[in-house]
This record gives sequence, structure tokens and C-alpha cells, in this order.
Amino acid sequence: DRDVKRLSAFTERYGIDSVYTDAEEMLKNENLDIVAIPTNTKGRADLTVMAVKYGAKGIYTDKPMAHTLEEADRMVKVCADAGVALNCGAITTTHPSFEVAKNLIADGEIGEVLSISASGATAQHQNWSYFIDSNPAWVIGTGDTPPNDVISYDGKTVSPGSQEFYGEGMMVTDTGQVVHFRKGAPGVRITCTEGELFHSREQLGWTMWKNIETPDGKSLSTLIPWDRGKYGTNHNGAVFGMDDIVKCIKGELDEPKNSGRRIARAIEVEIGLVMSAAQGGVRIDLPFKDRSLGLFYDWHR
Repeated sequence: DRDVKRLSAFTERYGIDSVYTDAEEMLKNENLDIVAIPTNTKGRADLTVMAVKYGAKGIYTDKPMAHTLEEADRMVKVCADAGVALNCGAITTTHPSFEVAKNLIADGEIGEVLSISASGATAQHQNWSYFIDSNPAWVIGTGDTPPNDVISYDGKTVSPGSQEFYGEGMMVTDTGQVVHFRKGAPGVRITCTEGELFHSREQLGWTMWKNIETPDGKSLSTLIPWDRGKYGTNHNGAVFGMDDIVKCIKGELDEPKNSGRRIARAIEVEIGLVMSAAQGGVRIDLPFKDRSLGLFYDWHR
């Protein structure tokens, strides 16, 4: 911590003597396996690169991941080249139940995926990105409300200066996967040929419907009980992202569920939606050549 007073208070409270006011000095001296970067967004990319330089095996940053596409690209590339697990933020996607849901879909439990919908495209909480297996090809956005007029999901007015997308729209990948962003949708809904799965804060987690054939040969959409005791509910927290990092280091997981790669993809989609809405809903092709494009978030980020 660069604030000496806060550093002193931390030392006194937790009895830790290895404290620093300079990040590079800490990384040089401590030989850390996992590095947490809970700073403001500015400078987070530089600190990520520095942590990899000094031998980190896993990196956990706060959200949002970065301001610009160039920063996100740099973070993803340096970690990928060095085999370093990068998790960016504690969101519901990090919960183990998301892996269960994705495996159910991959196993064909409710048929083939038709479409995905989400309540928003925000790159700070992008549940939808975990279920996309190909690269975003184009987006269309509309109805992006000016930040000063927006009420966020927790009932608080969005801070002036936020450039995040608060409208509706759609994204299509280079293999034809479709994600619809619409107000009133759950956090994420995956609609398949034989049913659907959706995750909602209000419903305390996952709900699954499956088409079941009745004795008379008809198909009936049936609510399938979700074992909340076994698979969990609506919780999210740093512990789940940290668990993913440890699994990556041990070779048990390819990348964290809320990986930097998936978030970088979401940042690009959100920028495209903002640009599309500003131009009357025109199609915006991805990826962008200009990697200096970016977003600014609420003041506290």
C-alpha cells in the first residue's frame, strides 16, 4: 500500500511484517506464487505484466479488468505466453455451479444450444461469455441510456462518467452463436432444443427446464430440481476465483471460469454495443483494429 498510515494499521492488525509501499520491490523480494491486484483499474495491466515478470503462477485482479482493449490484450497475452492463470474479479461466474451448468449443456442434457440471453453486456459481470466457444464477429446495440439517467440493478444511480452499455442488443460469433442482451432477462439464459437453463440472483441460482415425453407421446416442459445443497446457489466470492487459479496451477483446469481472456472478449463486445447504439443501431464488426478503444467505469473503479 502506498499509504504509509494504512500500511501501518494493516501491520498492527494482522501482525504481518512483510509490507511494502512499492509493488516491484515486493515482487522482487517475496517470490510469490499467486499475486492479487486489488488496485483501481488504471495501472492494473502494468502490474499484471510485472507480476508475470517476477514469476507469479497465478494472478487475481479486481474488476473491471482494464480500460482499453490494448491493456486487456497485453494482460491476456503475457499470462498466456507464460502459462499464468488470470482471474479478473469475483462474480457469479466463478461459482462451481456454472461449471456444472456448462457440463450439462456440453453433455447434451437439454439438446443443442439455440441461443443465449443475458440482462446486460457489462464487462464487469459477463456470465454469458463463459458459455461462448467462438469469437464475437459483430454486434448491434440500441437504447443506450445516458449514464446520468440510469438506475443500476442495486437501486443506486450510476455514477456520472460511466461509459458502460445500458441498452439492449445482440452479438453473433464467427460460428453463428447468438447472444441477446435485453432488459428483464435473467443473468444468463441458455435456450436449447430440449429445454433451457437460466441463472438469476432473484431465483438464488440455477433453474433448469427439460422437455419430457409423457406416456401419451406428448412433450411436456418440466422443471428439473437443481440440487442446491450439492451444486450451490447464488453465492460469489474471491474464494471461488482463487480456487480456479489453484486448480490451473495444479493442471486440473485450463483457465479460470472468469478468465482474462473471456473478459477481454466481453469488453470488446460492450464497446461495440456502445458504438452501435450511438450510431442508431448499425452493425459493428469485430474485432476492432483500433486497440486504444476502451471504457471508463463508475468513479470508484
